Amino acid sequence: MIIVQVKENESIDKALKRFKKKFEKTGVLKELRSRTAFEKNSVRRRNEVIRAAYRERMRSQEEI
Repeated sequence: MIIVQVKENESIDKALKRFKKKFEKTGVLKELRSRTAFEKNSVRRRNEVIRAAYRERMRSQEEI
């Protein structure tokens, strides 16, 4: 359970932003989406390799 203490004179918007950030860090939504459909381990590994290659290409383009 995520608990966000609202500080004195703090707007609700700031407290909500902190809550959303904490919620994003837990990874609940990401896990929920991954569980909607079964994905074989081989497919999961292949997707990870493709994503890693894409990130590497982007980093190499930034350096140029």
